[in-house]
Amino acid sequence: MSVAVGFVGQRLTEARRARGVTATDLASIVGLSAQSLSKYENSHQVPRHETVEHLASALGLPRKYFFRPMPASGDHRPVFWRSKLSAQSVDLDRAGVRLEWLKEIIDYLGAYFDFPPLKLKQLDVPDDPAKITTDFLERAARVVRLEWGVNRGPLPDVLEKIEESGILVSRIHVRAEKVDAFSQWSDRFGIPFIVLSRDKASAARQRFDALHELSHILLHKNVTTEHLGNRVTYKLLEKQADMFAGFMLLPEADFLDELYAPTLDGMLTLKEHWGVSVAAMIMRCRSLDLLDDLSAKRLWMNYTRRGWRKGEPFDGKMVKEAPHLIRRSFEMLLEEGVQTVGDIRDALPFPVEDLEELADLSAGSLGAPIQTRAEPVLKAGIKQGGGKVISLTDRRRR
Repeated sequence: MSVAVGFVGQRLTEARRARGVTATDLASIVGLSAQSLSKYENSHQVPRHETVEHLASALGLPRKYFFRPMPASGDHRPVFWRSKLSAQSVDLDRAGVRLEWLKEIIDYLGAYFDFPPLKLKQLDVPDDPAKITTDFLERAARVVRLEWGVNRGPLPDVLEKIEESGILVSRIHVRAEKVDAFSQWSDRFGIPFIVLSRDKASAARQRFDALHELSHILLHKNVTTEHLGNRVTYKLLEKQADMFAGFMLLPEADFLDELYAPTLDGMLTLKEHWGVSVAAMIMRCRSLDLLDDLSAKRLWMNYTRRGWRKGEPFDGKMVKEAPHLIRRSFEMLLEEGVQTVGDIRDALPFPVEDLEELADLSAGSLGAPIQTRAEPVLKAGIKQGGGKVISLTDRRRR
């Protein structure tokens, strides 16, 4: 059988990272030597068509994906990862590939749509992150809230405001406990991207994560990979982003007007109205000196005792905000007959489940199989209102 001319070795590496599979394991799965797989990935050798079929099947990707040229230019700015210090590299790799797929999706949509222009408030941010003070962060949050037209009270839909600012947002199943969200300024597109995790049940947490990433975009644009490689600097940047998110969500005067007591129950009464977790309120109360270190420690102990670290009350009741721009773009392409599902999948030969997820489309919109639970089937001759139906419980008792 002839070799697969046009095979792109980098796509094989990308696919393997997307699935969290080592080269050794993949080679074993498809019956290759590790040396052969390395040659394919480094474009030192071209696999046969049969081998490509095996690789595509093992990795769960369309065959065409391995022949898709890589983007002409990449992005070299750092990615801001939540919990980078404790996250596993395989999880970061898997999520990072989906960020690159997201950019290729935007490249495709850019041929049909103009997205909102970038409208980010220019802040006079110190070059040295260590010179960003708490007062500066609080002032920056007030400026952004005013820019968004929110002078008082709780923020409205955070993702809507972020997208109106020209930032593109997506959500994926990161499937990594330590990775809640990540973001990157893209030189290739001249805009920032934010990717949120779908794995957390809390709508309040997602709002906080989105604003945390917005802080990196606004305040840490000039931070280098070397900065992020420094443990002390990285922790400082994360602390600043958390504080900014808290200031955005809970402006001092308005929050204090409504908080009758800095207790867990007092904060819980405000959760749905403000769209903020009790955990974020504890941190905000500490920043406002409503709690000293000992009082905050006691609150956290009680918070843990109540089991809230695994999920707070009302988490399941509050509806998560959803990105709109990318989903609506695909919907319009289909509604207007500009592209068919087949056209889209041909142009973007990624796993269709990932494609739907990155676009925030409903499962099955582009043909991904819809997961359904097993259902019992009525026996022939038994109709509604007729026949004798014996319960499984009764049957077990006989």
